[in-house]
This record gives sequence, C-alpha cells and structure tokens, in this order.
Amino acid sequence: MYRRTRQKPYDREAMIRRIKTVPSSINVIAILLCALCSALFLCAQIQAPEDEIVANLAGGRVIVHVARDGNIVFAAIDHPVESGGVPPRVVELDSLHVGVLLGASEWRLPADPQPVRLDRDFHRITARDPKYQYNADEAEPDLETIGVAFLEKLRPLVAQLHHKIDIPPEEPLLEMVLIGYGANNYGPEVWTVEYRVQQEQVATRGEYWQTRILRPRFTQLYPPEKKAPRMMVETRYPADLEGPTLMALIQGQDPVIAQLRGSEPRFAKVLDAVDKGQAQKAVPADAADFLRAALPLIAGKDSFVLAKMEEQHGFDWIVPPDEPIEKAKKDEGKNRPPEAPTLRRRPNPPHR
Repeated sequence: MYRRTRQKPYDREAMIRRIKTVPSSINVIAILLCALCSALFLCAQIQAPEDEIVANLAGGRVIVHVARDGNIVFAAIDHPVESGGVPPRVVELDSLHVGVLLGASEWRLPADPQPVRLDRDFHRITARDPKYQYNADEAEPDLETIGVAFLEKLRPLVAQLHHKIDIPPEEPLLEMVLIGYGANNYGPEVWTVEYRVQQEQVATRGEYWQTRILRPRFTQLYPPEKKAPRMMVETRYPADLEGPTLMALIQGQDPVIAQLRGSEPRFAKVLDAVDKGQAQKAVPADAADFLRAALPLIAGKDSFVLAKMEEQHGFDWIVPPDEPIEKAKKDEGKNRPPEAPTLRRRPNPPHR
C-alpha cells in the first residue's frame, strides 16, 4: 500500500552545515572556473575581433613634360610595390587640375566586396570646406581646397587602422601628383600633395593603435625658380624606387634614348630642348609622340598611361588605362555642367 512519506521541516542551519562539508578542492575549482569565465568574458570585450581595413598601395613613377604654349604631357608607370597592389590612377579634380594617385589609393573592408577607390565618386571641387582651417603659407586656396577634399575622404578610412603600420614617419601613406594650371593666369604647375599618418598605442588594449591622418603637405615641382633650367619632372612612390629617371637617361646619353633620337628628327628636337633646360620650347605633339615611343622601352613589362592637358581644352587620354573606365550613370548628365570633368575617353571627331 502506498504510503505517503513524511517531509521533515526545512532546516536552514543543517543545509548550511552540509554545504560547508563539501570538499574544499571542489570549492576551489568552482571559484577558479568562475574567475576564468569572468576573465574570458572581459578579454572578449577588450579584444573583440574587428573587421580590419586593408589599404592597397599603388607604386610607380609619374613623368611630366610641360611643352610649348603651356601644354602638358604626362605619363604614369605602374611599378607594383606589393602583391595585389593597384596601378597609379588619374582623377580629374576641377576644370584646371588632374591628380595621379600613389600609395593608399584603394581600401578594402572584409564585409564589403567592392573596394573604396579614392579616384571614384569624386565630386567636382567648387568651394572650400568651411570646417577646415586653411593655411595660406602652405598652398594657394584652390590647391588647399583640393587637398582638404582628399583629407576628408581619407579620414574615416585611416581611423579604422588599428594595427601598427610599418611605414617610415616621413613617407606618406597617400601621395597625389597634382598637375594643371594655377589660378589668375599663373600657368602650368606640378605639385606633390603628401598625406602622412600618426599612430598612438592604446596601452589598455594591448596591440591596439589609434591612427589619424595629418593635414596634407604641399611641395611644388614646377615651375622651377627663375632662370633655373626647365626639364621634365619625375616623382616616384615609394621615393626609393630603383632605376634612373627619364631625365637621367636623356642626360646620360643612354643607348635606348640615343636610338630614339636617331629614329625621328622630331624626337631629336624634343631631346635637344630638354637637354638644354628648355623643355618648354618643345612642340607638344612631338613631346607626346616621344613619350609614347619611350614609355614601352623604359617601363618594360609594367603597364603605363599617357595623357595631355591643355588650359583651354582640359584633359584627354593618349594611352588610356587597361582597366575599364566606368560609364556614367543615366541621370548623371541631367544636372552636369558642360565644363565638368570626366575620365571617360572623349571621342575623336572625324577629319574633314
């Protein structure tokens, strides 16, 4: 027969005594497990994995020849500095300037299959950024405006760099070779605009670094000082890129250049003008043809682009990039002023 068992009244003191009689080793293990769980939780909070942004570097050379009547011919040669690097890319900045981007011109986030390219989605620069304090001692207002526009594009990207960057303090993360014409009939000009970074380690978070972009540094490459010789201008990224400059080849009577000199009387005239420090006297079409012939010889297997600038007619490709040039969106032309810049290749009108 089923019997109902009698329950003893709850004895709180007895329960405490039974707990205290549990072996001390088990208590120690329980305490250690709790501490370990707390430590792991805290560590997970401090060192939570983040989507690390990666910058793809563009390495190479930019060569600029300012010829007769202020016409500019320029080339960019791709010299990869790392696996997966990108070529130097050209972006039109305003009605009078283009920029060739070297260094960290493309950024990738693991969560986004499409890279962030600084040469894309670049709105035409028309006015100063009111948030930025301009320094008249560094560059003219139009150049400062261009420099600040790229500074603002770089700022949110650089802020996501939380690992130590292996780059010398004086080497820029991004370098833009700015080519075009100064305001107020200043004439042809070439500048480098360099963007450096500064890092600070956060001591409470181990190998965690805060990175910030510094204001751009402007260096004028052309025109030279008064009465100084006028030659071709060349700049490189990184600065210690090996190999002679084109000017060094011309002045050193390199066999490759000597062969070009003898192949065309027009090339000989261009080289004579450059060698004498009178590059501005070369015929623009002849200067362009000379570079078109010389680039495959000095670039080797590396790709290159060639373009020209005219103060009245703007920018145009001579040798466009291998990668496709993006087509304009359908609605792009509705509110687009006719003088607005574009990197789409302009069709050549038929000869009469």
